Amino acid sequence: MAAKAGDNPDSLMTLATIFCLRNLRKTMCYQGFRSKLSLRSDIFLPSEICDKLVNTYMELVHTDSNFEPEESFFQLFSDPRSTRLTRVQLREDFVRDRDLEAIKRQDPIELHLTYCNSLSSRSLKTLTCFRETLVSLCLFGCSHIFYRKGGAPLACNEDTEDEDEESPASRQALETDFSFEGFNRLRLLNLGGLPDEVDAESLLRPLKSLISLDLSNVQLPGTAFLTQWKDRLASLVLYNVNLSEELISTVVELSNLRHLDVSWETRRTSKFKMSRKVLTAIVQRLVNLVSLDVSGHIMSDNCTVPHFEEAMGRPSIEPCKSSIYPFQELKRPLQFLGLYDTTLCNVTHIPAHKVTGSKNEDQVLNAIEAYTEFRPELAHRAINQLFDIARIQHCSQLLRALQLVIAALKCHKYDKSIQVTGSAALFYLTNTEYRSDQSVRLRREVIQVLLNGMEQYQEVTVQRNCCLTLCNFSIPEELEFQYSRVNQLLLKILEPGRQDESIQRIAVHLCNALVCQVANHQKEAVGKMGFVKRMLNLIQKKLQDRLCDQVMEFAWSALWNITDETPDNCQMFLNCRGMSLFLECLQEFPDKQELHRNMLGLLGNVAEVRALRPQLLTPQFISVFSNLLDSKADGIEVSYNACGVLSHIMFDGPEVWSMEEPLRDTVMDKMWDAIQSWDVTSRRNINYRSFEPILRLLPQSIAPVSQHWATWALFNLVSVYPSKYCPLLIKEGGVILLEKVLELDSSKPETKDMAR
Repeated sequence: MAAKAGDNPDSLMTLATIFCLRNLRKTMCYQGFRSKLSLRSDIFLPSEICDKLVNTYMELVHTDSNFEPEESFFQLFSDPRSTRLTRVQLREDFVRDRDLEAIKRQDPIELHLTYCNSLSSRSLKTLTCFRETLVSLCLFGCSHIFYRKGGAPLACNEDTEDEDEESPASRQALETDFSFEGFNRLRLLNLGGLPDEVDAESLLRPLKSLISLDLSNVQLPGTAFLTQWKDRLASLVLYNVNLSEELISTVVELSNLRHLDVSWETRRTSKFKMSRKVLTAIVQRLVNLVSLDVSGHIMSDNCTVPHFEEAMGRPSIEPCKSSIYPFQELKRPLQFLGLYDTTLCNVTHIPAHKVTGSKNEDQVLNAIEAYTEFRPELAHRAINQLFDIARIQHCSQLLRALQLVIAALKCHKYDKSIQVTGSAALFYLTNTEYRSDQSVRLRREVIQVLLNGMEQYQEVTVQRNCCLTLCNFSIPEELEFQYSRVNQLLLKILEPGRQDESIQRIAVHLCNALVCQVANHQKEAVGKMGFVKRMLNLIQKKLQDRLCDQVMEFAWSALWNITDETPDNCQMFLNCRGMSLFLECLQEFPDKQELHRNMLGLLGNVAEVRALRPQLLTPQFISVFSNLLDSKADGIEVSYNACGVLSHIMFDGPEVWSMEEPLRDTVMDKMWDAIQSWDVTSRRNINYRSFEPILRLLPQSIAPVSQHWATWALFNLVSVYPSKYCPLLIKEGGVILLEKVLELDSSKPETKDMAR
């Protein structure tokens, strides 16, 4: 049998790394002075393992809510004699100045800091410690790293370093002392988002050997300085940099460029018109080019071949057939061509192996892949287009689409627009049409990123999208690996004050499904989270609004499920005024059959708990149960459940019946009449996991009517659903107990007939 999409297992290295990070004190660390985490003295870790530990740690911090970050984690790598870091990738505000300072004695070759807005100029000082070894440095989106905290100078007193750790860097206190002087090995540099106040030209001047430079979103007062690398620079990214004739003239002098990105965020704000002349200059002068991105620009009309002149046949990547005039001069097809948000992506013949655009699924997926890490604003739009493809057409590259959306949601957990569009796309990518092609592992990844989004955003759209997508999964089976977490998130949605009706309905439906057919210990754990009280609060609110809708019915159904064979949850129901709400609902909604069935099913669970039955033994409750014996609601279900409640109460004997009205014998007579009126071949709207509560009513002479109800129930179930319930009856010893019913003189003839 072929493996399903996305079913490749994690490597042993990955599994071992995650295990160690979750169990640091049991594997490689001990609790040192002042509870500080320290590396054991007999541990020596090579760079491959250290890099994996740090990078996986960062991933767990951002994507796994159950993972507890360690305050002094980076201190474990402070001594290069026992640990070696060479390739480190850190992202988001979680990273602080002191984390970088902890590893300042290391000799990293690559250091990638992305969106690390908590870093101040203190971290620039730490960077100088790496100047002799760094080959690749990324400071993309680290908007505060060129500013001092509280106006403090770059040099700081190390004894008081942590005092202002939480204070943000002041946008006024620009750091002027930092220089790239001495970074002689640095070859790849990403300064995307460099603040306008920083003079890029002066900052970069000492770097003579750069081969790759990213200046995305950087203001460039002049462009001539780029020519200092004209014989070396192989990659230049100028995304969202204001283009001009002067800048283009400078760029085409960089004759060794293999990758050039002069794209813009959107055509709506683009001021530069990408003419045929400009594209021709790029192609003719940059002969080594294999990758080009001109996305987001307005294109001149004369760039493309008229439709009637286009080469015949299937779409081709051969330059000579190109529908874009300037690219006919290419010596070979480009490996990558960015045409997203341009008119050029719609032409027939594009001379590139991989193209970003919006014409078809392939172009859209290429766009998500290319722009996710550093351009969430573009990835968001591309995911939105994927959403339309999955919703209206058909997604033919399902595995790739799912993996790309999952990666985007993980990478941009804190970007609301990505979370909204990503969760919406996942709804269509995980529905029934695609389900059979998806592995357990892949579907679990989807669930993880959905729960991450729900945790991070209490906003209605994200919550609704995530809840709707969870409905595409088999519940509870596929959610059991995150059982506690998903229940907590759903209960949070159902907190008082959250008024959105649509999301409330979905959340209650999910809660109901989650407590159906799970182990009792799981139900008890969810009960302790406040599940019972939250459902009763919803019911009370609906009563106040005099509204019996799906939320009301699902809430009672959820209570029925969560109280099944869980005495603690039954007790909670009684303690939280459950019986009062039951009576109010009966009175307010006398004709709601589904509601009555759910409520009586729940009270059947309560009645199965001997210690709680005295609380049901009041004239008011007994009269209600007795009257419901005559109900024809939902077939026999309401009458059957009412009779079940009374059967358990009767089983406690006449001595506990302390009330004068109604009389015990009168109620028992009504029970006999009700049972006799039921069709024994009735198909049932009920699901038994165990017969134990019914079986305990069989071998007894205290209440023959209870014995008769139990025997009728078993006879009906094994007759109508033999394949399901005959094995259960045999497994739980029911046959032996039925034989005892036949031996008892107190058993009624009608009961014995069914028992046979």
